[in-house]
Amino acid sequence: MAVYTEVSDQDLARFLSLYDIGTLTGKTPIAEGVENTNYRVDTDRGVFILTLFEKRTRAEDLPFFMELTRHLAAKGVSAPAPVKRRDGAVVSTLCGRPAAVITFLDGRPVMTPGPEACAAFGAALADLHAGVLDFDEARENPLSLDGWRALADACRARADECAPGLAALVDAELAFLAGAWPRSPSKGAAADLPRGVVHADLFPDNVFFAGGAVSGFIDFYFSCTDFFAYDLAIAVNAWCFQPSDGFLRDNASSLVRAYRQKRPLSPAEREFFPIMLRGSALRFLMTRLYDWLHQDPNALVTVKNPLELRDIILFHRERYDPSDYGLTND
Repeated sequence: MAVYTEVSDQDLARFLSLYDIGTLTGKTPIAEGVENTNYRVDTDRGVFILTLFEKRTRAEDLPFFMELTRHLAAKGVSAPAPVKRRDGAVVSTLCGRPAAVITFLDGRPVMTPGPEACAAFGAALADLHAGVLDFDEARENPLSLDGWRALADACRARADECAPGLAALVDAELAFLAGAWPRSPSKGAAADLPRGVVHADLFPDNVFFAGGAVSGFIDFYFSCTDFFAYDLAIAVNAWCFQPSDGFLRDNASSLVRAYRQKRPLSPAEREFFPIMLRGSALRFLMTRLYDWLHQDPNALVTVKNPLELRDIILFHRERYDPSDYGLTND
């Protein structure tokens, strides 16, 4: 979440008149995140989130995202549901941007999770993956291997402004992953890896907790059809490394074990998991690097550090022990 587009109280009040959610009493910009403009919106009938879609979110993808969260809510997976306008539409236009009002989820993220939070999250992630097994819609992942290449091309000339040698590291990882990354069935699968709709951005700020349990997932705007093991690898990289402490083995073991108790990994998923870890780290290195090099000085946004992902890549390059990731044979 972030704020790129400022919305006046007058414009917002007119916009909310399209909905049956009460009268505006206040709004608060949300600076966390990097992709879309978000406000907390208070009315005399409750609390909602207003999202204006920017940057990498395409308007034609919005029906997919909205239907996905509706489907998950029907399956008992807590996700913010789109609020319909009086005419039944869920996507509108505000300040020249596609926009939607979504329900507000109770809870708060745990930004420095320990093993217990990781276990609760791992089990909830398995539930999310189970919840999409009968979801019929699909969306190709625009931020898989081809997308990483495009971002590398856009960043290569200036990558070393972020850190010396970064461009060479990115090119080396791309070369490695080009040969190692499993292909999707439509492109001639090299391995039988289970696939379905994944969240693809489950960092701690997108998972809410209440009373020690996961109360919901937010920010589904990178969701796509990809390998479930890829989503799990994103989670490990996001929840099991800290800049000051490096790799948190107990976090990783707790997260993966809890996930596997509800959704066992196939032999192919176990085999390819080191590749998934490196690929998911490169994906977020590339988007963070692009954003770091193309910062908007007028936007209320916290730009995330690309070098945290560089360090994770270097860790995965140097060592991989399946037991560190809860991938024992028990």
